[in-house]
Amino acid sequence: MRMMNSADLPATIPVFPLPGALLLPRARLPLHLFEPRYLQMFEDVLKTSHRLIGMVQTHKKPNGDEQLHAIGCAGRVTQFSETEDGRYMITLAGISRFRVEKEVTGFSPYRKAEVSWEGFERDLGKPEQDDTFDREMFLNTLGKFFDVHDLRTDWESLKDADTELLINSLSMLCPFEPEEKQALLEAPSLTTRRETLMTLIEFALRGGSSEEMIQ
Repeated sequence: MRMMNSADLPATIPVFPLPGALLLPRARLPLHLFEPRYLQMFEDVLKTSHRLIGMVQTHKKPNGDEQLHAIGCAGRVTQFSETEDGRYMITLAGISRFRVEKEVTGFSPYRKAEVSWEGFERDLGKPEQDDTFDREMFLNTLGKFFDVHDLRTDWESLKDADTELLINSLSMLCPFEPEEKQALLEAPSLTTRRETLMTLIEFALRGGSSEEMIQ
């Protein structure tokens, strides 16, 4: 996949509001599309040069409507396959976070938004480093978290994984609440994301609720 730069990023993108589904720059997210509106979105995206879909968490407004969070992450469609019954399995490669400026109204069956890419230039660059990362301590704590949640993983791969790939993959895969995933997305650097991830893991091990932590 060729690298994208700021000139490639469009001002308007389709957005896929999927609670709990987190995408981060330079990470990959598999998605299963079956609703007609998202099948239409996918077919429209394939006709563009950028092939970007914005993944965004939602939160409820006082009137009960689902509102988009201010920050999401756009992914480029890099792989897809169609099933016999017309569904799609696709893979998004995380390109850059964005800020939602406003939703676009129109005749599209799916949601679109005008977005700003300013402030997220680092997302388009090289993988980030975390110079203060204590991998052994982190993996020990992670092991306790996985035991509590009856999760399994290839620990040898985790020991050898690139730091950014490790932190971002775990941020995406661990069973956190949508607001917690949003906090991981909005972390300004890899170090702060790792610190947030560790805080969430430790809090879960102490039996705390996400609502307590967000307050």
